Amino acid sequence: MWLLHDYGNRKVRRMAEDTGLDFTDQIYALEAKYQQALRDLYTHLTPIQRLQIARHPNRPTVLDHILNMTEKWVELHGDRAGYDDPAMVTGIGSIEGRSYLFIGHQKGRNTKENIMRNFAMPTPHGYRKALRMMKYADHHGFPIVTFVDTPGAFADLRSEELGQGEAIAYNLRAMFGLKVPIITVVTGEGGSGGALAIGCANKLLMLENSAFYVASPEACAAILWKSSQAAPKAAEKLRITAQEHYRLRIADGIIPEPLGGAHADPFWASQQIKHAILDAMAELGRMNSEQLLHQRMLKFRSIGGFQEGIQVEPERKRNMKLSEANTPPADLESELANLKKKILEAKGPSDPVTIQVLEKLQEDLDTEMTKAFIAMGLDDKIKSLKLELQRAPILDQPLNKSLQEKADKIMQEFKQKLSQPGAYLGLKQKLYTVNMASRLIELKNKSEKIKNEVNQKIPTTVKAKIDRLKAASEKLRNGDSLDTNLVEEVEKAKKELKDVLRSANLEIVGTRKRTNVAVPPELEEEVAKVNAEIKEEMERAVTRSGLSEKIEELKAEIVKDSNSEKVKELETEIREGIAATLSVTPVKKKVESLREKLASLTKDDAESKVVAENGRC
Repeated sequence: MWLLHDYGNRKVRRMAEDTGLDFTDQIYALEAKYQQALRDLYTHLTPIQRLQIARHPNRPTVLDHILNMTEKWVELHGDRAGYDDPAMVTGIGSIEGRSYLFIGHQKGRNTKENIMRNFAMPTPHGYRKALRMMKYADHHGFPIVTFVDTPGAFADLRSEELGQGEAIAYNLRAMFGLKVPIITVVTGEGGSGGALAIGCANKLLMLENSAFYVASPEACAAILWKSSQAAPKAAEKLRITAQEHYRLRIADGIIPEPLGGAHADPFWASQQIKHAILDAMAELGRMNSEQLLHQRMLKFRSIGGFQEGIQVEPERKRNMKLSEANTPPADLESELANLKKKILEAKGPSDPVTIQVLEKLQEDLDTEMTKAFIAMGLDDKIKSLKLELQRAPILDQPLNKSLQEKADKIMQEFKQKLSQPGAYLGLKQKLYTVNMASRLIELKNKSEKIKNEVNQKIPTTVKAKIDRLKAASEKLRNGDSLDTNLVEEVEKAKKELKDVLRSANLEIVGTRKRTNVAVPPELEEEVAKVNAEIKEEMERAVTRSGLSEKIEELKAEIVKDSNSEKVKELETEIREGIAATLSVTPVKKKVESLREKLASLTKDDAESKVVAENGRC
C-alpha cells in the first residue's frame, strides 16, 4: 500500500513539473486518502494480522531499540561455559543517567544475519548467559529490562541433550528470587517457554502489535484442525494479542506503535518503549527488595486465578471441549434403538417419518464428513478436483485417467486416516448409523413386498377366518375358555392359511408362542438391574482383554465393507477374547432366576402364531 501511495505521489509531482501546473491540492488529497485508508486498516486488525506485523522482516530488533533508547551501551558476551549464543544479546546501557541491564532475543535483518542469529531461537547456552547477567545485575543493583521477540526456544536434538528444559526451568525459578526491579517488553512475538524464560517480571509491557502465546497459531491449527490453514481461527481462540493480554490482566500496559507498525517509524517506537520503562521504574523504584519479590509473586499467582486472602477451591471443574473431528460418539446403542423404532413404525419408504430420519442422517453425515476432510487436510485437494471436473468438456463420458487417479488417491488417503483407531469417532458413528438405517429400510421394504403379495393371494373367506383367529386369540389373552366349535374352526383356519402361504411359495417352518403378560414393576426393576450388571461386566471384560483398539478397528472395517472376511475375523477374535475374560457365573444365576419367574407368569398365557420373515413362515 505504501508503494502505491509513493508511486502516486511521484506521478503527480512529475506531471506538475512537466506541465508547470499546481497540483498541490491533489497531492494533499492523495495524502489524506492514504492516511485515512491506513488508519482504517490498522484500527481493525485481526489477531493473525497483528501477528504478521509482529513478524514483519523490517520490524526493529532488540538492538535497534536499545541503541535508540540509551546514551551509552556495552554488550556483554558468554555464558562462562565456553559458548556465546548470538540469539540472546545482553549488556549494560544507561537511560537518563541510570544504568540498566538489558537482555533480549535478537533477530536478523536479512537471511544471512537470521541464520547467524538462529532466527532468535536461543539454545541452553543463551538462557544460561541471560541467567549469568541477571545474577550480575542482582549483585550490583541494576534494574533488569528484558525484550522478548522469539518464536520459541531452539528445539533441536543438540539443545535437548544440553538441557534446554532444565535451563528454561532454572531461569523461571531464579527470576522469582531476584531482588531488583524486572521489566519485560514484548516487542515482537513471544513463543512459549522460550519467551517466558526471560519474562518473569514485575511489569510486563507489550507493543501494540506484539503477540504472546504458548504455541504458535500454525502449530495449534495443525494439532487441533490438522491443517495450518486454520491458523487465523487458532489465533482468535488463543487470545495472543496485547489487547487480550491486557484485558486478562497478564500484561500491565500496551505501548503504542506508529500507524503501520513499529517499522514505519522505529525511532518513535523506541522512544515510546523508553517512556514506558521510565514510568514503570518510577513505580517500582519506590519498593524495597521484599516488596518487589512479593509483588512479582502476587502478579503471577493472580494470573492463575489465586487471590491473596481468599480460600482456594479444593476442586474446580473445567468445561473442556474435545476436538470436533475426534468427538467420541454418544450412546450408540440407544441411538440405533430409536432409529430402528422410527423406521419400523413408519408406514412405508415414502412415509414422512422415514424421509425425515434419512434427511437428518444425511445432514449429520455431511457435517461430519466436512469436519473430517478439514481435519485430514483434504479440503483443498477436493476443491481442486471439483474445479477440474467442472472444466471437463463432456460430463457424460467416464473420467480421464488423470482425474480418476486423483480421486482414487484422495479416497485412499481418506480411508487410511479414517481407519486409525480412536480417530474421527463422530464420522465413524454416523457412517455406521447410515449403514444400519439402509439395511433396516431394505428389510422393511422386503417385508412390505412379501406382505402385499400374501394379502393379494389370500381369498376373502380366509381373511374372515383370520379375523376369527384374532378374536380367539383375544379371548385366550383375557383368560376366557374356547368352546369346541371355535377350537375346530381355529384349527381349520390355520390349515387353510398354511395352504395359502404354500401357494405363495412360502415355506412353513413352524410356529412360535407369543406372550403378552403384564410384568410386575419390581420384576422390571430386577431385569433392568441385571441388564446393567451384564453391561458393566462386558465393559470390564473389554478393558481386561485390551480389545478397545480391536473394536475401533472393527467399526472402521464395517464402514468399509460389513461383509468382508476381515470383519468376520475381528468379530470372532473379539468374541473369543471377551469370552476368555468374562466372569459369567454370578450374572448367570440371576438370569436363570429371572427366567423362572417369567416362566411362572407366562405358563398359561400363550397363543400360536404363524411367523413370516424373509420368505419363511
